[in-house]
Amino acid sequence: MLTRLVAFILAAGLSLTGAAHAQGKPELQWFGQSAFKLTTASGKVIMIDPWIMANPKTPPEFKNLDALGKVDLILVTHGHGDHLGDAVELAKKHNAPMWAPAGLNQTLTTLGVLPANLAPRMNKSGTIEPFPGVKITQVRAEHSSEMLLKDPATGKDTVYQAGEPVGFIIELENGFKIYQMGDTGLFGDMKLIGEYYKPDLILIPIGGHFVMNPRDAAYATREMLKPRMALPIHYGTNPFLRGTPAEYKAALGQTSTEVLDMNPGDKKTF
Repeated sequence: MLTRLVAFILAAGLSLTGAAHAQGKPELQWFGQSAFKLTTASGKVIMIDPWIMANPKTPPEFKNLDALGKVDLILVTHGHGDHLGDAVELAKKHNAPMWAPAGLNQTLTTLGVLPANLAPRMNKSGTIEPFPGVKITQVRAEHSSEMLLKDPATGKDTVYQAGEPVGFIIELENGFKIYQMGDTGLFGDMKLIGEYYKPDLILIPIGGHFVMNPRDAAYATREMLKPRMALPIHYGTNPFLRGTPAEYKAALGQTSTEVLDMNPGDKKTF
């Protein structure tokens, strides 16, 4: 009788623990540039554009990829090194699928860099549901995409085609929507993305030169996307990315959008 009672109490405790975990809030951690760790309410971990080891903004305590913990899925917006970053190593290490532009993953599998099961293909407007209640859609970005890799035959650094750049709309279990814009310039379909997907949070590049500058980003935020929250990203990692969050806020002016103040390593729950 006592054994049954103990078993019942333990089972109830485990059940409550699981329920509490399932009801947790999604958490987003930024590592600088466009690199993020997104933990869903159910505890699934999604790495986004994981440029970690060579990223000058990544805090030292995360320079060891083991410090990231488990990884369930990886998203890559395009083939440039500051976005593809450590994605291939993480995919192999955790046996985690890396979702990216179809052409990028096609090149990686053709070269033997990643096996096909870790490099699934999708394209703009494609939607996946990798975990219950989590939906991820590829959308347009206005940029370029190529990869610098070792030629497997010669061992020489070679530039390869890497599909078209994309952004991601990530809808979480609680309905909260994050728009990772990737690297992009200003384009008219941002208005469509804002109206159709209605993102709650945008991760918006502001550095300029290769992406939108603060003025462009402010216009996209205020006039086209109109999110509840915005996090300025992709600035300060090289001399060309001169835009600052202060300039973005000044250009944004009075708006209902909350601009998040985060430093690399910081976390935010939603």
